[in-house]
Amino acid sequence: MCGICGIYNVRTGRPADAALLRRMNDALLHRGPDEDGYHLDGAIGLGHRRLSIIDLSGGRQPIYNEDRSLCVIFNGEIFNYIELREELEKKGHVFATKSDTEVIVHLYEERGKGFLEPMVGQFAIALWDARNRELVLARDRVGIRPLFYAFLADGSLVFASEMKALFGHPALAPEIDPAGIDQVLTLWANVPPRTVFKGVSELAPGCWMSVSERGARTGRYWKPEFPGEREYGDRPVAWYVERVKELLYDAVTIRLRADVPVAAYLSGGIDSSIISSLVKRHHNNDLVTFSVAFHDGQFDERTHQRMMVDHLRTDHRMIEADYGAIGGAFHDVVRFAEKPMVRTAPSPLFLLAGLVRENGIKVVLTGEGADEVFGGYDIFKEDKIRRFWARDPESKLRPLLLQKLHPYIEKDPRAAAFWKMFFRKGMLDTENRYYSHLIRWNNTARLKDLFGDAWRHRFDEARVYDELAAYIDPDMGRWHPFCRAQYLEMISFMSGYLLSSQGDRMMMGRSVEGRFPFLDHRLIDFAATIPPKYKMMALDEKHILKAAYGDILPESIVRRVKQPYRAPISRCFINHPETVSASMLEPARVKAYGYFDPHAVGRLVTKLKKAEAKTPGERDDMAIAAVVSTQLLHHLFIEKSASAGA
Repeated sequence: MCGICGIYNVRTGRPADAALLRRMNDALLHRGPDEDGYHLDGAIGLGHRRLSIIDLSGGRQPIYNEDRSLCVIFNGEIFNYIELREELEKKGHVFATKSDTEVIVHLYEERGKGFLEPMVGQFAIALWDARNRELVLARDRVGIRPLFYAFLADGSLVFASEMKALFGHPALAPEIDPAGIDQVLTLWANVPPRTVFKGVSELAPGCWMSVSERGARTGRYWKPEFPGEREYGDRPVAWYVERVKELLYDAVTIRLRADVPVAAYLSGGIDSSIISSLVKRHHNNDLVTFSVAFHDGQFDERTHQRMMVDHLRTDHRMIEADYGAIGGAFHDVVRFAEKPMVRTAPSPLFLLAGLVRENGIKVVLTGEGADEVFGGYDIFKEDKIRRFWARDPESKLRPLLLQKLHPYIEKDPRAAAFWKMFFRKGMLDTENRYYSHLIRWNNTARLKDLFGDAWRHRFDEARVYDELAAYIDPDMGRWHPFCRAQYLEMISFMSGYLLSSQGDRMMMGRSVEGRFPFLDHRLIDFAATIPPKYKMMALDEKHILKAAYGDILPESIVRRVKQPYRAPISRCFINHPETVSASMLEPARVKAYGYFDPHAVGRLVTKLKKAEAKTPGERDDMAIAAVVSTQLLHHLFIEKSASAGA
């Protein structure tokens, strides 16, 4: 895994500045501490930071084709590179290394812009075609690896794996974009190409962009798709089970390709348990596993983790995250995530990645993606229950299903009444394409009330939904409601938050590569054809995964009530005022930065201090995370940038 960056002075033709390129590349040191490499050719300059995993001695980048007319730098892995190499050698291509990177230039020679289609991998690619003076950027199908770019006032292009590298260019100063903040504090994520910084764009997952003197063009080579609602085959569940097992076995197998040890995360949930079990049973009897536990028992899963460790007999390492550690790490979390957030969940994962690195491991397999691909989140259950309730809105029994989903509702009659109203809002609008997610989005959007007048007036909810509408697949309305919910989760929360703020950024912040077998596009494509009734049978989430792997897991793991991965929030700041993160709540700092109403923030802090003995409400927790992370974003990127330039 690596970091990439580059400069293309496409209009001026001015030679790329080698010192500037090095400064940009140095900002990505954490992504590739092992080596760096550069390519300078007139107006183009490419920089690379390497975390060496495959072909340790020969895989240094940039890498070229035979006549050096093509040059590539690459962040990621092409997992089927062995098979692709064999095919290319049969066609006469000559390889100089044993690395997966080299297949990219030869595929481009063979297929042009179609070079991405045969690759199974996770990647951000920059390829320079010297003959045509054309730069091609590309990103993997689901957005596992990030790629950002900016066109400068003189028409030059800069690009990088992280936005902080772009700000090494003197023509691009960091400035917060209200429209980007508006998106994050509604949808939890940005809608590509928008980011939270003005002038900086994100290349969308499954897309490529080419830049030359003829201009810039973009194209999409993959997207998640589902059959029409009545277009599913009439096969038994056993048929789908066998195909899932074949595809996931291969996805795991090729993701173990590395010239360094590969470990696994073991959270105690079914997804990571499946991955670890497949590795242990079929590939590596000496598997090392890692997990995070919590000092706060409300979030802790160590009992289930230990159950799986005993079942598999792995060499297990665990780190415990308490309030102070989570709050203390949040400063680094925002620095690497480069956006605000309404959760602290990335902090424990950042700490966990640190444990991995301390143990000399560079690569881990994880279970991310299974919930999106096979329907494991409560949001899918809520959607199903509300649609069922909407068919008989006056029913007294149907809303009780929500109590089965959220047992805490029935413990307090006042809370039960509140939650009934909460889930009933918009319930009859079942034709709305955002039906499954509007409750979440509307709830999150209320956090913007904390902003001062000057910022609230710059928010525009209509713009948020207009940009989302322009981004989503127009065929979405043809799909089963369950698939619509899956799709929205994949293109927003998964790619824009889960795989970035909790995935790539936290792992690469510690120089660790994550690999995600459930996000193999071949498995995603097949899973899309599975009838929704086999994914969620009644309210049994991921039914087909349980049917496929129930025989290799402890029954208690298969049948346990799903516990979404979460972390404590407000107590991490309120109870630990000594951290940099908590200092962002100081009234003078809130006033100085100018985003939030200091009185509104003060009331929130006072409320949370008084409620110390109680479990904070979800909205208050989200609010304090949003304030702290937005303040940190300013502190890290705006304030420090201004100080550096002074």
